[in-house]
Amino acid sequence: MRDLLARIDARTAAAREEADRLREQITQLTERLSAAERQLERLDITRQTVLELAADSDPGPPEPLPSAYRQILAVFEDTEQGLRAREVCEALGTGTENHHVENTRAKLKRLVGRGILTKPEPGLFTMPRPAK
Repeated sequence: MRDLLARIDARTAAAREEADRLREQITQLTERLSAAERQLERLDITRQTVLELAADSDPGPPEPLPSAYRQILAVFEDTEQGLRAREVCEALGTGTENHHVENTRAKLKRLVGRGILTKPEPGLFTMPRPAK
């Protein structure tokens, strides 16, 4: 009986060690994924900047906005007040995890850069309204 309990204890210890090792791998992979997502976002912003700088002085008609940007603008059309990136994520139902919020914030900043939205204070975005 003692031999059987000793074998169970040994297997339990081995399973705990494996679970701890797997948790550590998950933590490391999560950190690597976050770093890769940040790099992708920076590269996307860099690409946009290069395209803007390379544009002719007469670029012609503006390119139509991608669907994700049109969805963001639809959220702003339904409100008179400013919104923050997290609030836009909530309205769109995209999730409020950090990478979703940062991705949306980057899109909002691009819309500000194109003069479609305004940023009256840090982190707050609004649709420009005609002066009354």
